[in-house]
Amino acid sequence: MIKEVSNMWKARTWMKTNVPFLYSWHAYVGFELGLFEAFKRPVRVGDVADAYQLETDLLEQWVEVGLSLKHLKRDAKGRVQIARAWKLPGSKKDSPSSGDLLKEMMELHIPSLLSYPELMTEKKRHHFDSEKHGSTVAKTSTLLELLAFHLINRNVKKHHVSSILDIGCGEAGYLIKLSKKHPDVKLTGIEINREVAESAEKATRDYENIQIVHEDIHQYTPDQNYSYVMVNNLLHYIDPDKREHFFSRLNEITEDQGIITIISPLQKAKHGQQFSSAFNSFFMTFDNLYPIPSEEELNLIAEKTGFRSEKPVPIIREGGWFITKWQKVSSV
Repeated sequence: MIKEVSNMWKARTWMKTNVPFLYSWHAYVGFELGLFEAFKRPVRVGDVADAYQLETDLLEQWVEVGLSLKHLKRDAKGRVQIARAWKLPGSKKDSPSSGDLLKEMMELHIPSLLSYPELMTEKKRHHFDSEKHGSTVAKTSTLLELLAFHLINRNVKKHHVSSILDIGCGEAGYLIKLSKKHPDVKLTGIEINREVAESAEKATRDYENIQIVHEDIHQYTPDQNYSYVMVNNLLHYIDPDKREHFFSRLNEITEDQGIITIISPLQKAKHGQQFSSAFNSFFMTFDNLYPIPSEEELNLIAEKTGFRSEKPVPIIREGGWFITKWQKVSSV
């Protein structure tokens, strides 16, 4: 009897811990299908099902969940409308948004983590398809820009930067923001994903001081060295055994006393250890993604590759995201 009561208590506890997942799932479905836009004003569920060509029973059930979570509300005429709009992801036309983060989490992170039993027993890994998922990852990286940009802009001013190279520039969000504030600074973005590079080229068409290069950094030969090199959300694509070579290459194209900033979650950092360990768990389900570094690893690489490292500064404490600045040691 005691064992049965214990098992029931455990089951109830796990059910309670899964309630937050319902909020994420409901928000993800609403974002992906544009349902929060559909229910922006009071409307009958059947009318939305007809207009969006959706299966009515499933939509009804999604609405019921939304009502219980208070994402939605129903009026006296039976019409449904969004509630607490400030909490919900916007439409895809507002991208990048919190909806893009939900999309990455629901379509990439959670399926990968759920595959752990299969991967462990069959001793295999997935393969990350950058062409398929590159656009989604680029959008979520853009959200990080909102919190990190003021730190990057501060470095541009402090070090009197004249040229910037953004490696893995995504959709050029940092470059566009920098161009608006520093029109005299030469800005170059390298992006290995063709679709994302094309999107960046389109977005920067009206900015004369921005150049987008669709190329691998290892094959890139610039016509000058840069005074500032940005490595944002990139290290999990680089094998730890090859990171020293990667930064040695960056040393070659960085001016004396030039700076590098690295934005990445850090292992075993003071803040956000739960999320950083979860990031690592996700990355390690792929044969072409790699564990995030620790502060100690970065310090050692900096010393070996001719940089002086400063203490990492937290960007998102809860997520374990940090920005680390290195300065190239003068060769004179």
